[in-house]
Amino acid sequence: MKTPGKVLREGELEKRSDSLFQLWKKKRGVLTPDSLSLFPAAPWARPKELRFHSILKVDCVERTGKYLYFTIVTTDRKEIDFRCAGESCWNAAITLALIDFQNRRALQDVRSRQARAAPPEPPARAP
Repeated sequence: MKTPGKVLREGELEKRSDSLFQLWKKKRGVLTPDSLSLFPAAPWARPKELRFHSILKVDCVERTGKYLYFTIVTTDRKEIDFRCAGESCWNAAITLALIDFQNRRALQDVRSRQARAAPPEPPARAP
């Protein structure tokens, strides 16, 4: 499946499952300006897309040995745990893309408020 838009980063990361045993599952991550898509190793399985409008923050960064662990917190307070190779810095790439997304959305909000608040211009008179 193709991810639309510009790809900022692509590579391997692992997501901790929600199951009882909380196993780490390898995923191919594709980071775009609007989302993080996670493609499972199995070709028949559907990818999961985490859109930035539903992500609150990247949290709990910890480095142990060869792995870097981090948590993505969603707007409904769900926590999704990830780990990646220590030198890959997926957490930093996701954080920067999330901040850029939030800044773009804030600018759009300001512009739309300004457009609604601006008084209509009177029609130009012919001389």
